[in-house]
Amino acid sequence: MHVSLVADIIGSAGVAILLLAFLLSLIGRMSASSKSYLTLNAIGAGLACFSSWLIGFMPFVVLEGTWAAVAVLSLARQFSGRAGSST
Repeated sequence: MHVSLVADIIGSAGVAILLLAFLLSLIGRMSASSKSYLTLNAIGAGLACFSSWLIGFMPFVVLEGTWAAVAVLSLARQFSGRAGSST
């Protein structure tokens, strides 16, 4: 399978996951601060980042990598019990 086809499949899955999380948040079915929402964002952005890396599109590697990292850090804060902490 050609790399760009693999990247398209992975990237499409990642974007679909991101959009699903966003839609569920907009219609009130999922809180934007919930672990589910953050998990979907981390997975979706991670897939989109990897897809962008496969095709060498660095602006989106940075964008999606940052998005994934922020989601993972937010999840880590929630699991450590510091979600409400300002420090």
